[in-house]
Amino acid sequence: MFILPDLPYDYEALEPAVSSETLHFHHDKHHKKYVDTLNQLLSEQGAKPAALEEVVLNSSGKLFNQAGQAWNHGFFWESMTPDYQPPSEELAALREAFLKEGEGHFASGWVWIVAEGGQLKVISTHDADTALKHGVSPIIVCDLWEHAYYLDYQNNRRGFLEAFFDKAANWPFAEKQLRASKGEGEPYRYPAPEASA
Repeated sequence: MFILPDLPYDYEALEPAVSSETLHFHHDKHHKKYVDTLNQLLSEQGAKPAALEEVVLNSSGKLFNQAGQAWNHGFFWESMTPDYQPPSEELAALREAFLKEGEGHFASGWVWIVAEGGQLKVISTHDADTALKHGVSPIIVCDLWEHAYYLDYQNNRRGFLEAFFDKAANWPFAEKQLRASKGEGEPYRYPAPEASA
């Protein structure tokens, strides 16, 4: 059974960029529902995967949607920190492309900085889709689903993206993912499933 990982910070820690109320709803209800539904679907199939990444890469339909959303959210929580440090010049150079891609993305999804062939670029994915499925290395992500920002920013998605990039993004985590994409260390992994009782 996959777990709902604890947030790596207190619920109030990201304020004012992201409110405690938003994090409670987003983590405790939305992310939890994806994990619970994922576990239910896996149980119905009698599947016992060793890693969520395995499910994401080898599934489709309902199972992929739940697995993708569970993984994306786990990566998203790690993509933020209360101990903000400015990004490197290389990552900072992608700010406008990141904001533009995220603001212009139609409907729900995710905006990513990814590494491909040693180069950094900005992409977005729709709904539950994840950068993992596209042969690129995820570096950092921001959730574009309205539940991620509507309580705090209403329809001002750009304001949310600016707050994420300039006040809450975990750039040391992004640098770690970038090094991992070059074979220097391990990339983020969703917590391994726990044995059923």
